[in-house]
Amino acid sequence: MNRNSKRMNILSAALLIVKTDGVEKLTLEAVAKEAGISKGGLLYHFPNKHALIKAMVEESVNDFVADIHDRVTKTTDNGRWSRAYLEATVEDVREGNKLSTALIATLFSNPELLAKQQKEYFLWQKNIENDGIDQVRSTIVRLAADGLWFAEIFGMGNLDEELREKVIRYLKEMTSEEISS
Repeated sequence: MNRNSKRMNILSAALLIVKTDGVEKLTLEAVAKEAGISKGGLLYHFPNKHALIKAMVEESVNDFVADIHDRVTKTTDNGRWSRAYLEATVEDVREGNKLSTALIATLFSNPELLAKQQKEYFLWQKNIENDGIDQVRSTIVRLAADGLWFAEIFGMGNLDEELREKVIRYLKEMTSEEISS
């Protein structure tokens, strides 16, 4: 196993612990055990818990940002930023809430690490507002995507699969229809 895949294995183990057991159970010992390596092996990649959490957030945010940008570059249609944000958010939920799990770990252990995500959200919102569709409509799509995301994270008001898919389809339609303000 190369260094990069071992690092990714450690990050995946840390995300799994936070998701299944909670932030309070995230210890270097627990991560090493979950990753199937020695604590020394973990310390080679991450000298302390702060470095591990920072890497979790950076990796998750970078993946999410790359996903959005990849989706945006595949089309020149109006509404592409709103649609890309919605689709990337839905994909994160379907794939196990990697980004939200990392953000929760950060919120409870080192909130100042959220600064990068806050900057990205500011930029996304500006792109969404200038997406070629009504600003209010595009912002409603982003806020609705966030609402679906947070409902899934906290298990509050989850929708059954059929209704959830109808809502997502409707939100996508909102990103491609031009309406007057």
